[in-house]
Amino acid sequence: MRFGILAMLIVLLSFSCQHERIADPCIAEINNLHINQIQCIGSHNSYRLRTHEPILDFLLGVDPDILNGNDPREWDYNHLSLPEQLNNFGMRSFELDIYHDPEGGRFYNRQGNEVIGEPAASNIPELLEPGFKLLHLPDVDYMTCYPTFVMAIQEIKNWSDANPNHFPLIIMVEPKTEAVADYIPIPGFVFAVPFSAGAVDSIDMEIRSVFGETLDKVITPDDLMQAGSTLNESVLNKGWPTLGEARGKILFVLSGLRDEYLTGHEGGKGRAMFRFAEPDQPEAAFIKRDSPEDVAAIQELVEQGYIIRTRADAGTWEARSGDHSRKEKAFESGAQMISTDYYQPDHRAGDSLWTDYHVAFPYKAIARFNPINMNENITCSLWE
Repeated sequence: MRFGILAMLIVLLSFSCQHERIADPCIAEINNLHINQIQCIGSHNSYRLRTHEPILDFLLGVDPDILNGNDPREWDYNHLSLPEQLNNFGMRSFELDIYHDPEGGRFYNRQGNEVIGEPAASNIPELLEPGFKLLHLPDVDYMTCYPTFVMAIQEIKNWSDANPNHFPLIIMVEPKTEAVADYIPIPGFVFAVPFSAGAVDSIDMEIRSVFGETLDKVITPDDLMQAGSTLNESVLNKGWPTLGEARGKILFVLSGLRDEYLTGHEGGKGRAMFRFAEPDQPEAAFIKRDSPEDVAAIQELVEQGYIIRTRADAGTWEARSGDHSRKEKAFESGAQMISTDYYQPDHRAGDSLWTDYHVAFPYKAIARFNPINMNENITCSLWE
């Protein structure tokens, strides 16, 4: 009964890049909701393009054990540009994988190309410059909409500036240290550079280089922390900003690197990003539960006041099988960030290997009221 009632309370936020708002009688009521009372859909590995086809075909014939358990079938998916995801499919969270490249040029050559008889040079000048690079796995799975971290977040900022009333965007940042060279000693293949404390400082620096030193468009841990309280205590006791306060803003969330990021910045003080943490950690505000199988456990975390990220699908398997059970559990869990590789069906949908599986709220809504912690006394249930 509860879910049936709440299912009727879908927040229809227009896909129009100029008018992301609800009908006027509902504006005040909806804007008074806190951002953890809303569910949104976002993309997983949001920058990524499908593996270069000749390399993918080659790797499909290789023993997965040689690839350290990486199954190339799980790389057979593709993403649109970030503005297309924002405008056409209502994505409101993104995941960006970054590799450290302090001197520049480390990922300019794609040595996997030589295995298939193609030139290794990328001919992408931005890859010669120092800074964080966006890719999934060096040398073999390098295709990306945005060669650099700065290029991707600049694209997001440009869209945000053009759409100042937008729903808050959450950008997950995952530092990567895996490379094929770690488990296959092939001459010329590159190793990843570890992330030192200085390297994680540089992530903040690149964010500030795009969003400004004062981070006016960014919600940071400092914005939530109350005097004398940890971030965890502040989030659970005071709560999150309202939707009205968070419109037009960005939140960055770092995955991993706890010691490197928090040393000298207790609980995230002075940092540009939050961290995915565990409930008993003082910096806990965002929690990652990629598998939604334990629905009750995620629901409990949502009820406590955390923002949870989970995944509706993984590894292309749902798109192949048409199995929606994981997606339905993700929706039911109340996790506020539901990531997918399929906000639209795979372009091969309908052939013998692919289905029309995709993830969307009813009526293509950008967001919906959270089924776990939503204020059931809300009176607004108008469609836009």
